[in-house]
Amino acid sequence: MTLVSLLDHASVLVFALTGALVASRSQLDLVGFIFIAALTAVGGGTVRDLILGRDPVFWVAAPQFVLLAAAAAVAVFFTAHLLESRYRAILWLDACALAVAVPAGVGVAMTLGHGPVIVVIAGVVTGTLGGLMRDVVCNEVPLVLKQGELYLSAAFGGAVAALAFVALGAPGLPALLACGVVTFGLRAGSLGFGWRLPVYRARPPRK
Repeated sequence: MTLVSLLDHASVLVFALTGALVASRSQLDLVGFIFIAALTAVGGGTVRDLILGRDPVFWVAAPQFVLLAAAAAVAVFFTAHLLESRYRAILWLDACALAVAVPAGVGVAMTLGHGPVIVVIAGVVTGTLGGLMRDVVCNEVPLVLKQGELYLSAAFGGAVAALAFVALGAPGLPALLACGVVTFGLRAGSLGFGWRLPVYRARPPRK
């Protein structure tokens, strides 16, 4: 298994867990759990592959990705009640998933020989769109759009860190590791220490 494939498997698993936990908050049935988990797990990677022209899409070429997401959903269906705070678990699992999915997207784009702009876009898309789909379908406030929180910016920072390491001559593994560490560090700082970006404040129009 290649490094990029390993990252894809890890991101599918962790994102599927977050999807199933969100489904538990919406009190869905088992089929609903599996649907939301699979949507969350493969959504970002699917959009990434379509943008990059990969044929077939990663989970079509390897259906075990969908089976992995379904297994995670079933596990959460029977164990979610054991968690004291499912929302807090979602936040931190989602941060871990982001820190794996962004390097996966960056790695795919680099493997295909794309330039820096496309590499960053692939990383951000892979890391954020699955969670966005999950939250919109389940009528939750999307984590990716929470006011001022570092989410999209965390994914962007991680992807840029990978490019910086490559520019310095580092091989793929250290670059992708740096991508994951920076992504998780920024997102965890936002959750744990309240790191925020300034938000737009409306002002009365000038007369």
